[in-house]
Amino acid sequence: MMTTPHRSLVVSLHDVSPLTHVECAAILEELRALGVARTSLLVIPDHHHKGHMLADPAFGAWLREQATNGHEVVIHGYHHQRPRRDGEKWSTKLTTRFYTADEGEFYDLGGAATTELVTKARAEFSQLGLIPAGFIAPAWLLGAEAETALRGLHCEYTTRLAHVLDFRTGRTFPSQSLVWSVRSAWRRQMSLAWNALLFKRLVPNPLMRISIHPVDRRHPKVWQQIRELIMRALADRQALTYLAWLGKVRSESAGGT
Repeated sequence: MMTTPHRSLVVSLHDVSPLTHVECAAILEELRALGVARTSLLVIPDHHHKGHMLADPAFGAWLREQATNGHEVVIHGYHHQRPRRDGEKWSTKLTTRFYTADEGEFYDLGGAATTELVTKARAEFSQLGLIPAGFIAPAWLLGAEAETALRGLHCEYTTRLAHVLDFRTGRTFPSQSLVWSVRSAWRRQMSLAWNALLFKRLVPNPLMRISIHPVDRRHPKVWQQIRELIMRALADRQALTYLAWLGKVRSESAGGT
């Protein structure tokens, strides 16, 4: 397998929590067999108010083990849920209900609330012996006030659907993530067609991002495509975590390469 230092693949596993522990563990085993030994694990501290990571010692031990093995732990919201509000505009309803099924927790969250939740999450990860450097909002929906709060909290980076944002340097790296929507048959078919095209479009891009959700594995055609695209990407790319990739880019920039 030939790789170059400038061609990278970040595979991220979203919605990691006690509620998805078994599926996530199985996915990581399959990824390891494909040649992806390091991923970015997007962890929800209290998944839908039903699965707090500190209430499940087995999950906490497993998460520490993954970090020890080279995976990156990333804060992925707090509850991964956004309550509906009276008087919302149709555009807000379209984004928060249709697009993301009421999970856009940080879509329009204020700065103070963002600071409170991220600070709380950090303290709880610390109890597990983990210090996440990045924050990625559920569904990549991060409002302006929330982004400002993350900068003030000295988060290393965030990502959106179309780019990676390095808070330390202020640089934005265009790279649309491959991601699958599986809530209905038509969404799955559209995702399969779209991601096949997107993969081809991203071939020249230095960074390729493949975002996996635990439910993806329940749909054979979707999971088959994910596996195939990962294997194709690994033909000339190195699999890294977001933090490791940013470290490489920062180092290259500092060295003038």
